Amino acid sequence: MSDTSAELVPAAPAPAPPAEPPPRTFWDAVKEAVRGAHRHDYTAGPVGRSLLLLAVPMVLEVALESVFAVVNVFWVGRLGPNAVATVGLTEAMFSTIYALGMGLGIGATAMVARRIGERQPDGAARAAVQAIILGVLIAIPVALIGGVFGPGLLRLMGASPEVIATGQGYTRVMFAGNFVILLLFLINAIFRGAGDATIAMRSLWIANLCNLILDPLLIFGVGPFPELGVTGAAVATTLGRGVGVLYQFRRLAGKGKRFEIQRSHLRLEPALAGTLLRLSGTGMFQILISTTSWIGLVRVVSLFGSRALAGYTVGIRLIVFAILPSWGMANAAATMVGQALGAKKPERAEVAVWRAGFYNLCFLGTVGLVFVAFAPLLVSAFTSDPEVARYATACLRIVGAGFPFYAYGMVLTSAFNGAGDTWTPTLINLFCFWLWEVPLAWLLSQRTGLGPRGVFLAIAIAFSTLALVSAGMFRRGRWKTRRV
Repeated sequence: MSDTSAELVPAAPAPAPPAEPPPRTFWDAVKEAVRGAHRHDYTAGPVGRSLLLLAVPMVLEVALESVFAVVNVFWVGRLGPNAVATVGLTEAMFSTIYALGMGLGIGATAMVARRIGERQPDGAARAAVQAIILGVLIAIPVALIGGVFGPGLLRLMGASPEVIATGQGYTRVMFAGNFVILLLFLINAIFRGAGDATIAMRSLWIANLCNLILDPLLIFGVGPFPELGVTGAAVATTLGRGVGVLYQFRRLAGKGKRFEIQRSHLRLEPALAGTLLRLSGTGMFQILISTTSWIGLVRVVSLFGSRALAGYTVGIRLIVFAILPSWGMANAAATMVGQALGAKKPERAEVAVWRAGFYNLCFLGTVGLVFVAFAPLLVSAFTSDPEVARYATACLRIVGAGFPFYAYGMVLTSAFNGAGDTWTPTLINLFCFWLWEVPLAWLLSQRTGLGPRGVFLAIAIAFSTLALVSAGMFRRGRWKTRRV
């Protein structure tokens, strides 16, 4: 272990958590996972049971997030194509914010999971505090830039004057309140790394339930609420996720978790923050590569007009609805890898990854079949515009065909990150998305007569390429020797 990371290790490790009797049935295990398996040791016992206890709350955590993504477009879709296009363009720009939060989350999850696997809860608490401090420092300039220059950013993304007039309030509010979104995902990554997946689940459920309630009230001005139009969706998101962050802070300050944040931890530790930032910096770059590639794709689709862009937005939101729960399984694999390597059990980490990939394949493969078979029916719930529906249907069917490959790609990428090997997936993302997906999308849409369908085909091809390359790199096993 490096000298910097050695600062995290106290003189003696904490004792292992007490043994607990295994659940008698599958549903007993599911109930235990939802309640919170606070005493379970994820570095020992059956791999399948540990994955289940982690994955159930993680899947439920992001399941409501996926529901929110669809419901948000459902309500905004009632305001017309310009409003939907605003959400699509802003979400594409906001992908950089998600990248910052998720990148910090990658570093935080890896460090916290490794410390927990080593039985060093004090080190986990210190890493968590440094991650939160860095998150706040990143969010401040983003809020200032986006809040002031929101309309200009929409213009740079190719928005028409009508879209800018409709959506500039939405964009400004989303950027100004970015810190609550960033912290919500970052702190949940900390809880997941520690194995406290149930806390992460509850915080996101609280946030998104608030969003779901406030969305129609603020968009349409129900009762005493003002009618804010598409801007109301941004206000609802900011308020709802702010409530989720308050819940997270309450739990961080409480007792009974795998680590406890004490008053002595509430300070900036430059050496530790530097270690986290170096690890997270690669993670941020990795996520930025994949998420900003969506900006490139949106820019290509926008060449075909607002209806093509609206259809793409509806289709991608439905795809997010399907993919987000699968990230629960991928996140479970990352935690298993980090804690197993901390406990010096790399074989256990490898078994967990392949098993999680198979479970993910079963789920996403089924969803892909549903998208191919029932795309028009699904799209009809979100738009009545026949041209928008036509593009959205094509997006669902073409991208959905690549789901079986992406199921493994998601898990393998998370496994590298959980091990602290953030460079490998970063390089894979750079090749698959910016050097392959975006140029291919432009070529297929502009030079083959496929139009926007060429963009959808490029997405499916890139997903499949990422899975195949990741599997080859994972089998080489270099991730097992990474030190965090």
